[in-house]
Amino acid sequence: MIKNKYQNVCIFASSCNFLDESYYKEAEAIGQMMASAGYNMVYGGSALGLMWACAKNVKAFGGKIIGIMPEKLKEMAENSKDCDEFYTTKGMRERKAKMDEMSDAVIALPGGFGTLEEISEMIVQKQLGYNKKAIVFLNTNGFYDKLLEFLDEIIEKKFANKKARELYYVANSPKDAIEYLQNYVERNLAVTKEEIYSR
Repeated sequence: MIKNKYQNVCIFASSCNFLDESYYKEAEAIGQMMASAGYNMVYGGSALGLMWACAKNVKAFGGKIIGIMPEKLKEMAENSKDCDEFYTTKGMRERKAKMDEMSDAVIALPGGFGTLEEISEMIVQKQLGYNKKAIVFLNTNGFYDKLLEFLDEIIEKKFANKKARELYYVANSPKDAIEYLQNYVERNLAVTKEEIYSR
């Protein structure tokens, strides 16, 4: 097993069971690679969708899975009984805070509005210097292409500082994502007051 400085990787991902099969296969692949590289998984605690496709393989290949779910979703959703640790939070904000607290790096698999909200908050926190975590988009089937184009437009039109491009990494395969984590070097990318208010 490869030794890593990152023990817990937070996965943001869809909980939908009705996607194209290729998305589940890639989620399963990165789950296997995470466990084989010595990583545990922090995630939303669901037994559904890409979340579970990834989590079940982390578990199957020797990693721990740590689920975090708000009370309301726990009542509504199918939560995993296979989590090594499971935490219930009051609401979504507390859930994100707990996921942040328990993780050393972040990967966003394809997902809906919840995934976008989660990964966006992590990017902003890194931009402001609240964390120095590796943040990765796993761009399965080019899923994030249009979002990435929009992020470039935000930067080009000066709604974000040009340093924002360094806040996240786009991986085109599970192998690419894991290699990025293994080689990631923390840097202080926080935007300064002068940068925020200068042209």
